[in-house]
Amino acid sequence: MIDADLIGRQVVDQSPTLRKALAHAFGSDILTPSGKARRKLIAQRAFKDRSTRTKLNQLVHPFLLRGLRSQLKQARKRHDLITIDAALLLEWEIASELDFVLVIHASHRDRMNRMTARGIGRTDALARERTQMKYRDFSQRADRVMLNNGRIGDLRRKLMLLLKKLGYHVD
Repeated sequence: MIDADLIGRQVVDQSPTLRKALAHAFGSDILTPSGKARRKLIAQRAFKDRSTRTKLNQLVHPFLLRGLRSQLKQARKRHDLITIDAALLLEWEIASELDFVLVIHASHRDRMNRMTARGIGRTDALARERTQMKYRDFSQRADRVMLNNGRIGDLRRKLMLLLKKLGYHVD
């Protein structure tokens, strides 16, 4: 599996140029004295509204997409089926390069509960929600949308059924 969030964290950690640009855009205090990014502070400022989210994306996504494409190229050499976990996949031009796009969607309540369980405050979670693509846009642009309001085991079973329908052998 390719994890876009992990790639995003890595590119910020590995690029002094990107951290400097983030500090210029969101304030020098988003960096620790040693130059590390304060992710929660960046997120608070970046998800304030669409324009600040757009600014974050304009800075980070070129780096992230280079890393994603590199990992995808390597994975294609070894695997027939590759999963990319990326909340913004449909907003990137890379989606058109993929054979199948599955959106796993959850209710507003479940999304809020999951974010707060990860330590994201309710106000910040709501702010993030407001800046994201709407469900109808996901459903129009994805090949399939799957609801995930249950447990991980339930989702796993749904995914296995879908893979079998698509002709993949799964155990």
